[in-house]
Amino acid sequence: MRLPIIKHLSEFIENNDEDYIIEAQEVLENLIEAKGIKDEELEVIGELLSNMSGALEVKKLMREGQSQKDALNNFMQRVMGSIDK
Repeated sequence: MRLPIIKHLSEFIENNDEDYIIEAQEVLENLIEAKGIKDEELEVIGELLSNMSGALEVKKLMREGQSQKDALNNFMQRVMGSIDK
């Protein structure tokens, strides 16, 4: 996960609609099942999916009243906390 990408995607959601991100995730999830897809390509798709999921979670925290900065920080703290366990 990359915080600048999550921030950028959360701004995209704010300016457009989260349905675009959800639909893009569905396309990428379907693409994973394609024949002949390479491991490197799967890694890139997985990273994109992680960033999109992170942006949706940050947007959810913002809807609950957190500022973008706080939502990003809280999200990344949760991610780092789950990695440390």
